[in-house]
Amino acid sequence: MQVDFYHLTLAPIDRVLPSIAERVLGSGGRLLIVAADAGLRTRIDQLLWSYNTGSFLPHGEAGGAWDAEQPALIAEDLTPANGARNVALVDGVWRDAALDFDRAFHLFDEDSIAAARAAWRALGEREGVERRYWRQDENGRWAQVA
Repeated sequence: MQVDFYHLTLAPIDRVLPSIAERVLGSGGRLLIVAADAGLRTRIDQLLWSYNTGSFLPHGEAGGAWDAEQPALIAEDLTPANGARNVALVDGVWRDAALDFDRAFHLFDEDSIAAARAAWRALGEREGVERRYWRQDENGRWAQVA
């Protein structure tokens, strides 16, 4: 199980999440996008329709009739109604239930860095968990720093 920690320092979630979603969906995978806050879920929904004028990412919000068909599903909790094996935690809150997936993306900013560090340490003690820590350099490129 792989957990990628993305420390959002220069780029906001609006630029990072679509890139992750494109890679997952482009490889034939499905993605569950999790945020507890309804306002953030609505913002993510709008973002995935409009982040690129030339394309969009097919997705839906959990609770609809077509949840099982959605390549990317935005939800309040970690119930993968779309069969996703990849999960993106986009509200800065780590949830241990993410370990039930094949890969987790934990996106956090400076406001939630203490909690992300605690999650990093706790996951280091778990067997079968591969952690990666990504941070942007001064040019905006992502670099794996741990």
